[in-house]
Amino acid sequence: MKLTLIAAASIVVTLSFSALAEDMPGMKMDDMEGMEMKQESKQESKQTPVASAEGTIKAIDPAKHTVTLAHGAVPAVQWPPMTMAFSVAEDQLAGLSVGDRVSFSFRLEGGKATIVSIKK
Repeated sequence: MKLTLIAAASIVVTLSFSALAEDMPGMKMDDMEGMEMKQESKQESKQTPVASAEGTIKAIDPAKHTVTLAHGAVPAVQWPPMTMAFSVAEDQLAGLSVGDRVSFSFRLEGGKATIVSIKK
């Protein structure tokens, strides 16, 4: 009987840890293209909402038109702090370099985050 209770308790603990591992704040989002992002439905708002955050530039890739940012939580889109790449227009990167602390606004469209504005 005790062995059955221990086995059942072990299963419950294992499943609990598994559920917690799926929601890890601070996770890296590099190379996760196509991941669904939470946003308002297009029926609720004809224009996609813009969210704002602050972060640190980790990488700039002018060839891919991306900037990788380690940013804090973004409550407007229910994101935890993470590091991820954003699409950006090349002219928005003028004067910015890796390591800069920035404030930025972005728009989510079709699961893709695109910088609207970015500044030191």
